[in-house]
Amino acid sequence: MNRELKRVSTVVLLMFVSLFISSSVIQVVTADSLQADGRNVRTLYASYSAERGPILVNGEPIALSQPADDEFKFLRVYPQGELYAPITGYLTLNQGNTGIESALNDYLSGSSNDQFFDQVNAILTGQKPTGAAVELTIDPVIQQAAWDALGDYTGAVVAIKPKTGEIIAMVSKPTFDPNELAVHNTGAVIDTYERLLNDPSEPLFNRTLAGPLNPPGSTFKLVAAAAALESGNYTAESAFPNPAELQLPESTFKISNANSGTCGPGNTATIATAVRLSCNIPMAELGDALGASVIREQANKFGFNESVSVPLESTPSVYPRALDRPQTMLSAFGQSSVRASPLQMAMVSMAIANSGTLMQPNLVESVVASDLTTIQSFEPTVFSQAISPQTAAALTAIMVAGVNNGAASSARIDGVEVAGKTGTAENGQGEPYTLWFTGFAPANDPEVVVAVVVEDGGGLGQSGTSSGISAPIGRQVLEAVLNK
Repeated sequence: MNRELKRVSTVVLLMFVSLFISSSVIQVVTADSLQADGRNVRTLYASYSAERGPILVNGEPIALSQPADDEFKFLRVYPQGELYAPITGYLTLNQGNTGIESALNDYLSGSSNDQFFDQVNAILTGQKPTGAAVELTIDPVIQQAAWDALGDYTGAVVAIKPKTGEIIAMVSKPTFDPNELAVHNTGAVIDTYERLLNDPSEPLFNRTLAGPLNPPGSTFKLVAAAAALESGNYTAESAFPNPAELQLPESTFKISNANSGTCGPGNTATIATAVRLSCNIPMAELGDALGASVIREQANKFGFNESVSVPLESTPSVYPRALDRPQTMLSAFGQSSVRASPLQMAMVSMAIANSGTLMQPNLVESVVASDLTTIQSFEPTVFSQAISPQTAAALTAIMVAGVNNGAASSARIDGVEVAGKTGTAENGQGEPYTLWFTGFAPANDPEVVVAVVVEDGGGLGQSGTSSGISAPIGRQVLEAVLNK
């Protein structure tokens, strides 16, 4: 009898252990995958049962939920879809989210830990659950100005307040209409997504901070110059040999300046002159003297080699390790394997404009619950002390000279002192150039920093120039801010 009881007890114990293990696996290990499974219609319906909070710009919705006559109850709508698509991203029927819709999904859906008591209160009072509203830092006037200035070019524009880090414009083209991905038809959503994904113009990328990055070209000369000045071994007037052509060491490759001549008159050219006139040879010589590790350390202080959350996550801009001498010399004027986003080059200008202090870029002004209580509000934070105030002042003077009588002269604004730097980056034999501009105004008390990238040579191949295309775009955005 005891033997039978032991057997039964053992079986019951094993069954209990099995039940405990299986329930633990379901609740802990596989819960997320089960919840995300497209066949889990209960989770899908639940995610649409609450009215999702709006995304706002200056109090006006650029994404909102409207009642729908189907089982999902609400349809996500984007009133100015293409203009704000790189920022809002899209919300799909269980096919993934992007942009702010993804980054702040917990708040928008009302499921964040900060909204727990709101959820309980809604249950107790019988109210319909509602997500929080997200107010962005974007200025609609500047956003529209940046959109208009970029026109039909493939590229991006970002504008930021350097003293706070608030992003006031973020435009990327080509773009897409997120309304086409918000429909309650999975087949139609998948068809639209595949069409956009296979589009060679890559409209799904937010080019201001993500996707395949471009060589920054001569805008990176600001980083190399900052590294030189910060080292304590150089000043803006430190000079280097000034040939019209330079053969790289350990290589048969020769480099020249954009004008195919020397960097101004004389046998030597200063760092200030090289940056103002955007000359490659003196900067290559400076890069060789500094070494890759010194340049990389300075680049990192500006934000290179890490993802920056705004809270959209950026693709890390790259200043690589283990460069040899010729690669280091090319890197000093933004070539070799250096890659950057407009956000990254705006961060370089932000530090210069703000006396060396680089503020954390940010897109979100506040998160407000449905009862109008503030869940989260924007507080300016320091990203890094990228350079000293003395270095910032020296670089500002060089950038102002570059606009007044240098390579960035097409960024001039009557009656306003503008600091700017252009860049025309090579992408390979016969490939169109990438055209850059970054700068700020007014130079003596900066209100806004702008960075512009135009891909594919602006449609002009290797005939497109940054002074002819990107700098005027940057100027228009700066003017829009100053004229408000």
